Amino acid sequence: MWLRKLLQEFGFPQTTPLKIYEDNQGCIAMSKNPVNHERTKHIDIKYHFIREKVEDKAIEVEYLQTEDMIADILTKSMPRDRHEKLCDKMGIREVTRQ
Repeated sequence: MWLRKLLQEFGFPQTTPLKIYEDNQGCIAMSKNPVNHERTKHIDIKYHFIREKVEDKAIEVEYLQTEDMIADILTKSMPRDRHEKLCDKMGIREVTRQ
């Protein structure tokens, strides 16, 4: 959200909602439903920022399968084939030395 505001100040209008891709369907349901459920009562009110932004149509939360989560390459260890697949999706190629 901060980067979007900064871009706007530099003259690049942000007209579409920010998309957040999530593989946790429970998290997506919580962000779209403004009702507090019994299971969510332990979550501190300050963590409901995303829910508020979804209501304001500033953020859009979409489901993306775990296998396709590019951010995982930065946060998790994984088998070589998955690592290479995610590198390809980011446009990173292995350099071979001769």
